[in-house]
Amino acid sequence: MADEEFDLPEPSLKNLIDQQSLQWVFVGGKGGVGKTTTSCCLGAQLAKSRKKVLIVSTDPAHNLSDAFCQKIGREPTPINGFDNLSAMEIDANDDMEEMQRSMEESNEEDSGIQSLMSELTSSIPGIDEAMSFSELMKQVQKLDFDVVVFDTAPTGHTLRLLSFPTILEKALGKVMELKDRFGGLIGQASAMFGGSNPGQMQDMLLGRLEETREVINKVNDAFQDPSLTTFVCVCIPEFLSIYETERLVQELSKFGIDSHNIVVNQVLFPEKDAEELGEWFDGNKDSLPKEAKEICSKMMARKRMQDKYIGQCFDLYGDDFHVVLMPLLDFEVRGVEKLKAFSENLVDPVDLEE
Repeated sequence: MADEEFDLPEPSLKNLIDQQSLQWVFVGGKGGVGKTTTSCCLGAQLAKSRKKVLIVSTDPAHNLSDAFCQKIGREPTPINGFDNLSAMEIDANDDMEEMQRSMEESNEEDSGIQSLMSELTSSIPGIDEAMSFSELMKQVQKLDFDVVVFDTAPTGHTLRLLSFPTILEKALGKVMELKDRFGGLIGQASAMFGGSNPGQMQDMLLGRLEETREVINKVNDAFQDPSLTTFVCVCIPEFLSIYETERLVQELSKFGIDSHNIVVNQVLFPEKDAEELGEWFDGNKDSLPKEAKEICSKMMARKRMQDKYIGQCFDLYGDDFHVVLMPLLDFEVRGVEKLKAFSENLVDPVDLEE
């Protein structure tokens, strides 16, 4: 029994910080659980052992600027107080519009293929976001960073984002099938959009699609390689958040994406349990003023509820996941110094056995 307990994963993210091969770290979960704070803290810890770290926000409601208390834009912005940490805020929809604008502004020789590509991207459901995602991945891959931390949008949006490589692969596979079945029809269709040489148009279109497919396959392979990519699930000790985390873990498993770390934020006194606090409260409540009694009583109810869901979290994931409890503080975690200090809780966890 003692050996079994000994084998339980350590309740910290030290395993992730020490994994030097990691290139992509996704941080996700339900809205309002502290994903941005966790991403910034993780970036701060990674910056200690990596040469160049980038935090990318893919949530349209960006919060990185607020967290670091400095203006962060669409290009990597160095974070004050660090030599090797940068951040950027991007919007996939803006990227898609830019891509389509560049298609429209391209030279006349390419106009037929660009028009057909534009029609394709607007007619296949979900492919517009998927194409902009592939552009984002190309952009991030060009940048010279050891590791990229993605501060993602709430769960549903993130799962769609992670399924884009699969969607694109299937869509491009279908187009290739059509090419084999209908031969010159694709060339003739592109000629209708303004191209002059149907054969040449077909070769160009298929070449462009094949190029996109290669990028997508590369991204897909990287996503499904646990030595390169991992996903950190963030939640708070409440029913809906724990339920959402369970759904997220199952979906990630379906996509073949590694996930073995869970961060539980906003935990009241993680080093104490409700029973211990309850004994103190029962022994002292008669001597407390009415208001203090009400405040303590509310806090105790919240602590009991949290302990119940934290217990469920350890029951579900404790054997296979590193579950990290992050304390609820008396102040907001904003600004570099507070983020640096708070990030220590990720690697130096509260001792639950004390």
